[in-house]
Amino acid sequence: MRMVDLIERKRDGHELTKQEIDYIVEGYTDGSIPDYQMSSLLMAIFFRGMTPRETSDLTLAMVNSGDTIDLSAIEGIKVDKHSTGGVGDTTTIVLAPLVASVGVPVAKLSGRGLGHTGGTVDKFESISGFHVEIENAQFIKQVNEIKVAVTGSTGNLAPADKKMYGLRDVTGTVNSIPLIASSIMSKKIASGSDAIVLDVKVGAGAFMKDINDAKKLAQAMVEIGSNVGRNTMAIISDMNQPLGYAIGNALEVKEAIDTLRGEGPADLHELCITLGSHMVLLAKHADNIDEARQILEEAITSGKALQKFKEFIEAQGGDSSIIDDPSKLPAAKHIIEVKSQEDGYVSKIVADSIGTAAMILGAGRATKESVIDLSVGLVLHKKIGDEVKKGDTLVSIYSNTESVDEVMQRIYESYQISAVKVDYPTLVYAEIHAHDSAAQ
Repeated sequence: MRMVDLIERKRDGHELTKQEIDYIVEGYTDGSIPDYQMSSLLMAIFFRGMTPRETSDLTLAMVNSGDTIDLSAIEGIKVDKHSTGGVGDTTTIVLAPLVASVGVPVAKLSGRGLGHTGGTVDKFESISGFHVEIENAQFIKQVNEIKVAVTGSTGNLAPADKKMYGLRDVTGTVNSIPLIASSIMSKKIASGSDAIVLDVKVGAGAFMKDINDAKKLAQAMVEIGSNVGRNTMAIISDMNQPLGYAIGNALEVKEAIDTLRGEGPADLHELCITLGSHMVLLAKHADNIDEARQILEEAITSGKALQKFKEFIEAQGGDSSIIDDPSKLPAAKHIIEVKSQEDGYVSKIVADSIGTAAMILGAGRATKESVIDLSVGLVLHKKIGDEVKKGDTLVSIYSNTESVDEVMQRIYESYQISAVKVDYPTLVYAEIHAHDSAAQ
């Protein structure tokens, strides 16, 4: 088998066999296939695409390129949730204890943030003492005992994906749906869960800007999951504005506490209930989606969800007193208000620009080497559809320096105020299930 022949076949629009895909992934991972040949193949895939079978085979080849996590010692159906990233996406911090509080095992591998998207691990680490480096045996024991554990991505999971992504990033081949889908799903499958709920973001603050592309990506990932024996479904949710109000690590933890108390932002609450109810349903802890929603709403109302968050924090070495006293979370020295310069209605918020403003403050990483300031960030007071008067606070800047001119300028540029009333945006655009994916 020669790599040049496989490049030519894909260039000419032909389908690669499983054996050929295995050969490519294995050869690129061990270094016998050079970057320049892999770059050529990735470009051919970018233009020619891949069939669902090819995409599934590529995903499994990447899974088999490294370690896989065996969660079979955890009792019950393990359901994972993955978001394709966004601004102010606090869902995992809410969902992990919420879903665990109704008896569904949540064994979560999470990552750190890069750029304007926040990382769940960074957010949890704003809780004093909380640690995400857990040995596998302790991880499994904790999930069996309290139904929830979160760890950083450890081990040698899908090394082929890591190597291929680095190459895609510098060859203009990132934005390919088969390559994105196989990249995400290879890590999810290697992580060992039985079922997967995907939150595919669409809009200005998301990787997928167009609803049709988001649907194609969701369908591709659901099909991969189904093809490899994982019960998988996807929600397509809005990221044309930040989710919730808080952007920044400690600020988002506080907002998660508010949400688990039943006092959080309406959009964050609704998305968590929507995603969580599908997790409960896939775990067979409810007979239908309405029952699953009711179970989760009751867990919040009764205080069970908040109590589970305390238990979870303590199990991972954190200071659970922050639940009752969030002022113990890292706090910025200065709060600077960005006020509206006109009357009207918020008609647009450029989510990725808002995320970049928070990153400039230190809430995110410009590079992998950047050091995060857990205390800083932004809190929005007005979102799309809200009425605003001149002098009203649009955003509060939480900063450890008073020099925030660049951040303030970005916020003003991100907000558009209209003279006429604007509808509140749709939060959830679609659900994609395995049978939908197969039909399309």
